[in-house]
Amino acid sequence: MPTWTALWFDDLANLELRIPRPTPCVIDLTYRPLAFRQAANTLLAIDFGAVMGALRFFLIIFAVWLGCGPAMAERRVALVIGNSAYKSVPRLSNPANDATLIGGMFKRAGFDMVDIRLDLNAGEMRRALRDFGGKAREAEVAVVYYAGHGIELDGTNYLIPTDATLETDSDVLDETLPLDRALFAVEPAKQLRLVILDACRDNPFAKTMKRTIAARAIGRGLAKIEPTSPNTMIAFAAKAGSTASDGDSKNSPFAAALVERLPTPGLDLRKAFGFVRDDVLKNTGYKQEPYVYGSLGGDDVPLVAAKPVVTAPQGPTANPQDGIRRDYELALQTGNRDGWEAFLQAYPDGFYAGLARAQLKNVAAEEARAAAVAKARQAEDEKARLTAERANKAEQEKAAAAAKAAENARLAAEKAKQVEEAKAAAAEQRRKDAEAAVAKALADKQAAEKALADKIANDKAASEQAAKQATEKAQRDGEQKVAAVAPTQSAQSLSPQETAKLVQSELRRVGCLTGAADGEWNAAAQRSLTLFNKHAGMKLDTKLASFDALDAIKSKQGRVCPLVCEHGFKADGDTCVKIACRAGYRVNDDNECEKVQDKKPVAVREDAKPRDNERKKVESTPSKPQATGQLICNGAGCRPVRPGCRLEFMRDAYGGGGSAARNFEVCN
Repeated sequence: MPTWTALWFDDLANLELRIPRPTPCVIDLTYRPLAFRQAANTLLAIDFGAVMGALRFFLIIFAVWLGCGPAMAERRVALVIGNSAYKSVPRLSNPANDATLIGGMFKRAGFDMVDIRLDLNAGEMRRALRDFGGKAREAEVAVVYYAGHGIELDGTNYLIPTDATLETDSDVLDETLPLDRALFAVEPAKQLRLVILDACRDNPFAKTMKRTIAARAIGRGLAKIEPTSPNTMIAFAAKAGSTASDGDSKNSPFAAALVERLPTPGLDLRKAFGFVRDDVLKNTGYKQEPYVYGSLGGDDVPLVAAKPVVTAPQGPTANPQDGIRRDYELALQTGNRDGWEAFLQAYPDGFYAGLARAQLKNVAAEEARAAAVAKARQAEDEKARLTAERANKAEQEKAAAAAKAAENARLAAEKAKQVEEAKAAAAEQRRKDAEAAVAKALADKQAAEKALADKIANDKAASEQAAKQATEKAQRDGEQKVAAVAPTQSAQSLSPQETAKLVQSELRRVGCLTGAADGEWNAAAQRSLTLFNKHAGMKLDTKLASFDALDAIKSKQGRVCPLVCEHGFKADGDTCVKIACRAGYRVNDDNECEKVQDKKPVAVREDAKPRDNERKKVESTPSKPQATGQLICNGAGCRPVRPGCRLEFMRDAYGGGGSAARNFEVCN
C-alpha cells in the first residue's frame, strides 16, 4: 500500500466530522481509531483506483453509524460531599444525611453521573474534586454540593476535611481546601457551573484557633464571593457573614428546601433559589437567609427541563413592570456597585429605583468595611514591624495609636454595614410584599373577569336553549308566530315560597337579614328588604318576594347593609365579637374601653329628727336608782351602799358615855 494512502487513513481516523442535521451530530473518531483502522485495512484489499468514490461514501456511512444514533441529550454530572465525622470537633449530625438526600434528588432528576462521597479527609477531597473535574469536561452542567464545616480567613473561603485540626490560623492553608478548588472542578462545564455550600454553620474551629497575627480576620460564616467565570452560580445556605442552622429534624432547612424546589421541571435556577430563600426564612423564624452569588444569562436555566406542552392558552397582557422587575433581580444577583449603578441609570425613578438605592448603600457599606479591615491590618503590621525593628518608643506609641484608631474605624464600618444590610433587607421585603399584592390583585381581576365571562356564556346558552325549546313547541302546536321567550322565564315556574327563600338567602348574603331563610315572607323579611333599599339606593317592592328583587340583590358582590352589633360587641368581618378590656377597664356607653374610677367616700347628713325624738324620750323617763359605787363597813364586814342611799359622816354615842365618829347609810 502506498505510504500516502496509509497516512490519509491515519489522519481520517482522528477527524471530527460534522453532519448537518436538525440536531448537530458530532462524530469523534479519536475514541475508536482501532476499529476504524481495521475497517480501512479491509477496504485496502480492493483496487484503490477503481473504487475510490465508493470507498469515500462507505467511510462516511460507517462513521455516521459508528458515532451517531439518536440525538444525545445534554450531559449533567454532580459531585455530592457530606462531612459529618470530624475528628477534632464534635460530630455534625446532618451533613451525611443532607448529602444522601441531595444525591438522591440529582439521580431522580436524571443526572448522568452522581458521585456521593461521605466523611472525606483532605487527600480524599482533593482526589474527588480532581476526578470530577475530568468528568465535567464532557458535561454541559456540572454541580458540586458540599455539606460540612467551612471557614473564612482574610476574605477567602475554605472547606474543612474531617481530619483537620486547625490549631493555628496558618494551619488553614495546609489542612483545608479553598473554595476556588471546587470552582476549578466545575469550570470545564459548557452550559452551567453550580456550587452549593451548606457550610455556613457556627464553626467550632474558629473558637479554639490561635491567631499568629492579632489583626487577621476570621469571619463568622463564609465571605461573599464574585465568580469570574461566566454562567457560574454559588449558593450559600446563609448570607455572607452569618451562620446557618442544622435544624431539629434529620435534614437541615436548606437541604430540605433544595430538594423541594430545584427539581421543578422548567423552573429557572434563579427563581428556584428565590423560593428556597423564602422557605428557609419561614422555617427558621427569619433568622437564616440563603444567598446566591454569580450571574447567568437572559435565558431561563432550569436544573430539570420543562415537560413539553402541546397547547398553551393565550396568556394575559404582560405587565409593564415585569421588565423592570427582571432587571432588578439580575442586579440583585450581581450584587455589586456597577450592577446597581447601571440599573439606576436605566430606571432613575419609581418603586424599584428606591429599592436599588438602598441596595447600593449596602454595597457602599461593605466596601467601607473592607477598606477599614485592610487599614486595620496595615496598621497592625506596621506596629509589629516597628516592634521587631526595636524602633524608639515614640514611633511605637504612634503606631499603636494608629492601629487602635484603625480598629475603631473597622468596628464602626462593621456596625454601619449591619445597619445598611438591615435597611436593604427591609427594602427587599417591601418589594416582595408589593409584588405579591400586585400578583394577587391581577389574579383576582382575572378570576372575576373569567367568572363574568362564564356567567355571560351560561346565560346566553340558557337563553338560546329556552328560545329553541319555545320555538319547537310553537311549531308543534301549529302556531304561525314564534313567541319571544325571555332568558329568565324558566325561573317563573318557582312557587312563591321557593322564590321567597331565594330572596331571603341573598338578603342574608349581603348582610340585610339576620334570621333564617325559611321561605315565609313575613314582617322580618320585609324589614330586611327595606334595609336593602335604603343602603343600595333602590325602590323595590317590599310586600312580596319578586324575581326583580332577586336579580337586584344578586348583582351586589359584597355586604350592603352594615353590621350592627349590640352594646359590648364590635364588628369583626361579618360577625360580632365581644369587646375585651384589660384589667381595670370597662366598656362605656360608646363601646370603648375606659378606666374604672375609684369610688370616693361621700359625706351624708344624718336626719336629726329621729335623734331629737329619742333624746326627749330619754329625758322624760324618770331615772332609776343606781349604785353610787360606795362601800359601808361594820363589824360584820363591808358591802356596797344600796341603790338610792348615801353615806353620811356623824358621831355615835356608846353606852359607856363616850362617843365615836363613823359613816352611816342614809336612805331618805
